[in-house]
Amino acid sequence: MEDFNPANNIQDLQYFGEFGGVNPSISDSSTYTFLSAKTMFDTFEGNTEGCYLYSRHSSPSNLYLGEALAQMEGTESANVTASGMGAITSTLLQLCKSGHHIISSRTIYGGTYAFMKNFLPDFNIKTSFVDITDLSIVENAINENTKVIFCETVSNPLLEVADLFGLAAIAKKHNIKLVVDNTFSPLSISPTKLGTDITIHSLTKFINGSSDAVAGVVCASSQFVNDLKDVNSGACMLLGPTLDSLRASSILKNLRTLHLRIRKHSENAQFLAEKFEKDGLLVKYPGLKSHKQHDLFTSMMNTEYGYGGLLTLDVKTVEKANQLMELMQKENLGYLAVSLGFYKTLFSASGSSTSSEIPEDEQKEMGLSQGLIRMSVGLDHDIQRTYDKMKWCMQQVHLLP
Repeated sequence: MEDFNPANNIQDLQYFGEFGGVNPSISDSSTYTFLSAKTMFDTFEGNTEGCYLYSRHSSPSNLYLGEALAQMEGTESANVTASGMGAITSTLLQLCKSGHHIISSRTIYGGTYAFMKNFLPDFNIKTSFVDITDLSIVENAINENTKVIFCETVSNPLLEVADLFGLAAIAKKHNIKLVVDNTFSPLSISPTKLGTDITIHSLTKFINGSSDAVAGVVCASSQFVNDLKDVNSGACMLLGPTLDSLRASSILKNLRTLHLRIRKHSENAQFLAEKFEKDGLLVKYPGLKSHKQHDLFTSMMNTEYGYGGLLTLDVKTVEKANQLMELMQKENLGYLAVSLGFYKTLFSASGSSTSSEIPEDEQKEMGLSQGLIRMSVGLDHDIQRTYDKMKWCMQQVHLLP
């Protein structure tokens, strides 16, 4: 992986606007003209490259962003969508039909869990939720109808790290697809280079970084992306999770600074995690040697981007969690809000927010405490000052002496 640098791949892309602008022009059209009726016919048949049909199918702005994200992940192609869930649901419905089976990590984003647990069974698609960190359990769950292994590189919210090398070997052995949600670890880990088939991101988070847009992407082979956009059978074409061109253009601009932001998110999260651990708090962060999969993450990572911007702090009860978060917001240390990747720290109690779709008994089984606070650490310039103020807040709610 030494010769693969995702940030360089993004930086090396050169686009010119219609009038020579340094940013590509925004395609502010929902439909496109053809010089001949035959070209329109060929485009509907999928035989013409470089022609635009209708923005639900593709647009120049979306293709620019898709190309940049494919370069970042090292895939042949990519298709952007109107949300991360749009990317996940379209991918799974493209790969799975009635009677098929999915193996999924049990610790995933609540919306993804709800889609697999509550929505897909109506289409006779079943999911087995397993401990993705135990490869023997994963392989034993495979049956003749299994089409997909799904996981998050770093799981939401427990920050468990998936062994992408091992999972890719199992998927290849059984001729099934390994689909990975890499939202928590862009640049830090490049799943495709580790053998995965399809990489998904919620662009809403770190990649956009300004909490002003909702978007997603599927990074995969050209064949799979073309299948998603097929006018007769493509899940993205027919279900319509279309990203607006203006938003695509905005995200592309922000993508160019992702390498700088990820380094700072990781640097700040590492600092806080080490301080919290030294204070005796129950903190989890992949960059800590105490993290169960620290060595695994290290073996897969692009070292210069660090271990990511997410850490968790377990204060045992939801009452303590809410008390601490409300005080930290009052002290201008961040926002009590879901999502991640913003310039300010965002914190939420996952069990009652982003993982609330998962029943409480299953939360307990996977080790999700009601007092678990997920922190998306921001881009604070003086992280020592931030820590000092956070420590004071913890003292006020009697978490520290």
